[in-house]
Amino acid sequence: MLPKTLDQLNSKDFARLAGQIEQWASEFGFQQTGITDTGLQQHEKWLLEWLEDGCHGDMEWMQRHGSKRSRPAELVPGTQRVISVRMDYLPPAASDALELLQQPETGIISRYALGRDYHKLMRKRLQKLANKIEAAIGAFSYRVFVDSAPVLEKALAEKAGLGWIGKHSNLLNKTAGSWFFLGEIYTDLPLPVNIAASDHCGDCVRCIDICPTQAIIAPYKVDARRCISYLTIEHKGPIPMEFRQAIGNRIYGCDDCQAICPWNRFAKTSQEPAFNIREPLDAPKLAELLNWDESKFLEQMNGSAIRRIGFESWQRNLVVAAGNALSSNNLGSDISTALQTQLQELIPSSSEMLNEHISWALSPNLQIEIEPQSPDIGAI
Repeated sequence: MLPKTLDQLNSKDFARLAGQIEQWASEFGFQQTGITDTGLQQHEKWLLEWLEDGCHGDMEWMQRHGSKRSRPAELVPGTQRVISVRMDYLPPAASDALELLQQPETGIISRYALGRDYHKLMRKRLQKLANKIEAAIGAFSYRVFVDSAPVLEKALAEKAGLGWIGKHSNLLNKTAGSWFFLGEIYTDLPLPVNIAASDHCGDCVRCIDICPTQAIIAPYKVDARRCISYLTIEHKGPIPMEFRQAIGNRIYGCDDCQAICPWNRFAKTSQEPAFNIREPLDAPKLAELLNWDESKFLEQMNGSAIRRIGFESWQRNLVVAAGNALSSNNLGSDISTALQTQLQELIPSSSEMLNEHISWALSPNLQIEIEPQSPDIGAI
């Protein structure tokens, strides 16, 4: 217990507090904690260049807040330090994402979304950590973030020593790979900072080589407009024709660059029950998911990160995956017939955007043409 009030703490006290914060964070389920200052000048330069090149696609929120994203003290006045944490999310029984690519009738969901949505869980845990600090030293200024504001979380985590940003732009850790979430506490406490992590990617370019859409356009630079995670999650309109075949059976996100990374042989599976696999998301059959109506989707995805993309985008992703499955040579005739029937049955109730995707999915197989919807005569 720190014997002094906040205004009486000296550098040794803050060093001891930093050690206690790490211990408390571990008790709240975080696997690692680091502390950094707010200097992100180089990352700000890279961010501005990335935005200037249009690599953010439709994510206009990436540039909406100006320099607040790269200058923490502009977002939260008085911020001197950022407490950065990580939490493992890979479920113990998760299927191998690369092996699922060989099962075209099966949908692939990014491993981070197999369990409960992490945002609220981590935010509550970070709030508990902040409360613990406050109980020890008295009131202090802070704000908790988990993907909830313009924060350069990977850059801050790198400076805090949690890992380095790999060539695929994800954070990598030598003993934990990359299957983890990040969160932050912005604070005015003058805590001692950790040593920034160094890059250990070396000459490896496996993540660049495996990317199905060549979205990693240069080491450490991803063009979101080509990225399957962006196309299936953030992008709300039609999926560009040039990327549909490359999407394969990925129906929410893409983990190829992480799955191929050699550092993930050191990854730890999550001990957090909330991240356990939600049935049937680990290796769901496309035919089963195509049978869901909107109410079923909302029910099944309650508390899931997937729910936020909405039912139309979910169906769009399924239709693209079904079209790719129908074009595969590894699909049994019964499954093929069932998928074709399901796609045709979607037509009367689907939007113009979705029907265009259905037409694309069916045309290589049945060469059918979708006629415009006839008006409801009884309604005229």
